[in-house]
Amino acid sequence: MPTYSIREAPVLERRSSPDRPAVVFDKVSLGFDDKVVLKEISFTLLPGHTKIILGASGSGKSTILKLILGLWKPDGGEIWVHGSHIDKMPEHELMKVRNHLGMVFQEGALFDSLTVAENVGYNLYEETDMPLEDVRHRVEEVLGFVRLSEHIDKMPSELSGGQRRRVAIARAMAFKPPTLLYDEATTGLDPITATTIDEEIVKLRDLENVSSVVVTHQLRDAFFVATHEAVREGSNIDITSADAKKCDEAEFIMLKDGLVTFEGNAAELRASTDPYIRTFLS
Repeated sequence: MPTYSIREAPVLERRSSPDRPAVVFDKVSLGFDDKVVLKEISFTLLPGHTKIILGASGSGKSTILKLILGLWKPDGGEIWVHGSHIDKMPEHELMKVRNHLGMVFQEGALFDSLTVAENVGYNLYEETDMPLEDVRHRVEEVLGFVRLSEHIDKMPSELSGGQRRRVAIARAMAFKPPTLLYDEATTGLDPITATTIDEEIVKLRDLENVSSVVVTHQLRDAFFVATHEAVREGSNIDITSADAKKCDEAEFIMLKDGLVTFEGNAAELRASTDPYIRTFLS
């Protein structure tokens, strides 16, 4: 496949180094006025793994995503994204780091005046010198991945809520970023539709080796992502229950009062005797 320029970096060829973490937080703190949001938070996201961030409203879940994107600067500690030390990085350099990240917003955040194809290919049209026919081919490819090929020329208003979220995932993955960030991607969806979004998150992680940070308060969806895996059998893709080894690749982080009160896999979270966690899970 030919490569194309974008801000002096090749497009569609970015992948995490197998020996380098996707994201590292090292004693990261952040506060606003008298309110401390995060207190010396530390965690590491490995390539192809998942971090699922839980916590009550205002606990700092979405704040972590903004810090990964470099939209906010921490008051203390260090943040590394794909080997780049970003917490003191100037904006023009941060733009290059963001090329390695895809963001799926709550409610999808599609452009209402653009077609599905134009939404999905937006960054490729605007930020690269990729020929139009190649952009269209990539758009068709990612829409096929999320099972929306037949909707390629529709407007967002013609889609259901779940379909719009899947278009948002397709847009985030069109650039082939090695890491995807999901901010409450299933909020407001019925359980059946939410499961289709969970399956796309699992497919991208297991079939495309995408590292994932999933912010959610939907426990059902969080446990689905953590305990299932995608398996390709010829042209078919099956979503099945994951074995114990695979489940270890998805870790929960529970935030409380600005601190990490728990970090571990689904089985360890369910087995926790911490009163706050027991109340949260119930």
